[in-house]
Order: sequence, then structure tokens, then C-alpha cells
Amino acid sequence: MPSRNRTILCLEDKDLQLQARRLLFESAGYSVVEVKSGIETISTFRSVPVDAVVMDYWLSEPGGNGTVAAQEMKRIRPNVPMVILSTFCSLPGDTTVVDSWMRKGEADPGILAREVSRLIELRSSSSQAGAAE
Repeated sequence: MPSRNRTILCLEDKDLQLQARRLLFESAGYSVVEVKSGIETISTFRSVPVDAVVMDYWLSEPGGNGTVAAQEMKRIRPNVPMVILSTFCSLPGDTTVVDSWMRKGEADPGILAREVSRLIELRSSSSQAGAAE
């Protein structure tokens, strides 16, 4: 369970999967911001403080894949953890942008929620350690 009300930005272009992620993270105590396109994700990421991003790799928009949006978000706020869900294990070079890459069909909801929580806490503890130095 999150130590304070934390927010997850979820990018998914399929309604049913977006609803499932919202329910998963809300049941774990997170607030969820839902977006359905990479362009919408960047705009939302700029305006809404989030503690992590969980996103689909393949997007139905033209030329859309999650890596493009992840690269821009990392440029804006490099310390926000990013998790990409895909049918692929990973693609060359994409691990430099995202913090965790999970296979979509095999990503057990409990494992996904724990991974996001772990990444948030890891970033939070390293930020606090850096501020204390």
C-alpha cells in the first residue's frame, strides 16, 4: 500500500485494459490518471504531477509506440519511473528509457502493482538520500 496518495499515469488505447489498470491501481491505494494516446500523455504529464507511468508499447495512433512518449517524458522529468507493457520482452535501446519492461500477456496484476510500488519507493528513497547530502 502506498505511504501517501500517489498518482499513476496509465497510457492504454484499449478501453477494457485501461479500466482494468485503473481498478488494479486504485485497489492498491493509488490515484490514476487515464490517457489513450501518446500526445495526450505528454500534455497530461506536463500538467499533472505523477509518481509513475504505466503504458502500453503499441498504440493505435499513427507511428505510435510507447517509447516515443516515454523518451519525451524522461526528458521532461527523468526521475519518474516508467513501466512499459508489451507483447515483446523488450526492444534494443528501449531499456535506457524505461525502468521496467513487462510482457503484457504474462504481467500478473499483483506483480505489476508491486513493481510500480517498488520503483516509486526506490526513486523516493534515492531522492531523499540525495536531498540529505
